[in-house]
Amino acid sequence: MHEAQTNLIQLQQELKTLEIQQLLVEYYDQKSAYLTITAGVGGIDAEDWASILLRMYYRWANSHNYKVYLVAESCKDVAGIKSATLEITGLYAYGCLKSEQGTHVKIVRIYPQNGNGKRLTCKAIVEVSPILDKSFELEIPEKDLDITKCWHSGNVNRPQTWVQVFHIPTGITVLCDQERNQLQNQEQALAILKSKLWAFMQAQGVQNISDLQSGRIKSLFKKPIREYILHPYTRVKDLRTQVETTAATEVLNGDIDFLIKAYLQQQYQTLARANMHTE
Repeated sequence: MHEAQTNLIQLQQELKTLEIQQLLVEYYDQKSAYLTITAGVGGIDAEDWASILLRMYYRWANSHNYKVYLVAESCKDVAGIKSATLEITGLYAYGCLKSEQGTHVKIVRIYPQNGNGKRLTCKAIVEVSPILDKSFELEIPEKDLDITKCWHSGNVNRPQTWVQVFHIPTGITVLCDQERNQLQNQEQALAILKSKLWAFMQAQGVQNISDLQSGRIKSLFKKPIREYILHPYTRVKDLRTQVETTAATEVLNGDIDFLIKAYLQQQYQTLARANMHTE
């Protein structure tokens, strides 16, 4: 009986996955993905919120049998993370996760006895880009790069040799610190930078890196895409599709397929309408 229930749950998950994959029609949707989470406004609370989102994506990836590798993590001593980047490897990882790009807001409402309630919010930014083929060519002029390297032996068995790459024209920063030497970290950082630049080029509809507008990149993250109310009641609402649920705990444990599907359906329908008008 237990085995039959397990098989049924697995079948239901596979059907959900297939339904989502049918909405992924662009070439790079099939690719693996880089996912970066950066704590925003909210101080320590925002850094804790970023770590909660990191765990959520870890659990989502594991539930879909994707391989997950931590590329970089910038932590505080108190709690939480300032930023972290995951490499999520598997078919359609990028296609699914591109729906998660944007600003995620946690909201906690406190109602003291005097009735003067407070609304405490903190934000985290999620960036998603595809892992490009090694043969993919995207030349970045050296004059546009500011590369910072640091070596320190925080661990006797594994010295940290992080590399930070800053793209001057756009303001994009990539940090890598998980490889064993600086050359590997630098190569990884440059690969992620190219991936991010490509994604922003697609979003802005430009063919050259020099045509990217840094102001438009920043504007992508001004408006929240999703709100997570965690107290005194729970509700998660996607502000693009208006899909919502009270099952915040399940969502933060990685159950986000229904949110991903709703966004992809919306994008698919928008694309279909646009194609109808051009025919």
